[in-house]
Order: sequence, then C-alpha cells, then structure tokens
Amino acid sequence: MAKNKLTKKHMELVDRLKYAGVDRAVALTLVFVAGKDDAIRTEIEAATGLKQPEVSIATSYMRDEGWMDKKDRKKEGKGRPVHVYRLSKPFDNILRDIKENERARIKEMEENLKKIEELAGSIY
Repeated sequence: MAKNKLTKKHMELVDRLKYAGVDRAVALTLVFVAGKDDAIRTEIEAATGLKQPEVSIATSYMRDEGWMDKKDRKKEGKGRPVHVYRLSKPFDNILRDIKENERARIKEMEENLKKIEELAGSIY
C-alpha cells in the first residue's frame, strides 16, 4: 500500500468485507491499519474518508473484538496525547474471526428457512 492510500485492490477487499457483514467503517479501518505498523486517527481519516466519529466507533468495535490495541503517545508540549492504533493479532486471524461469524450467520439463516418451511407446512 502506498504510505497513506487505499488502492483499488484494498477497496475491493473492503467491499468483500462489507458483503460479509462487516460494517463499512470497520472494514475501511481494518484494511488501512493492517498495512501499517501503527496509525493515528487523522491518518485513518485521511486515507479512508471517514469522519472522526466513524473512526472512533470503528476502532472501539475493533478493540472490543480483540482485533486492535490502542496506546497513547504524548505530544510534545501541552495537549492531549495522540491515540496510536495497531492490530492486536495477525490479519489472517481477524479474517478467520470474520469467516466464523459469517458461517454462524449462514447457519442461522438456514435454520430460519427450515423453520419457515415447517410453519408454512403446518398452516397450509
């Protein structure tokens, strides 16, 4: 990946992740941060086109899932520290988590379709 750009291939991956049920902001953030050792919020915003609240929600979700770590880097002088984000586990492991979630969703859909057939059969 160019230093702070998402390529056409990255965007295709984002689209596939979205199709797999991953939130758009999470998919964009995940794909961007996966290509870096660490990233700050403003870099994520610039590369993905996301707004600050979207990045905050996405990074919070990813931390809750155990996919991302956040540490504070003190700025020179006064002011709030800068949050630095990095993946907390390999990208392949995160993709495995996503695949497992998608398989569970497929199973739920199949069970729902079966229940629909059973109910329809008992009614009509």
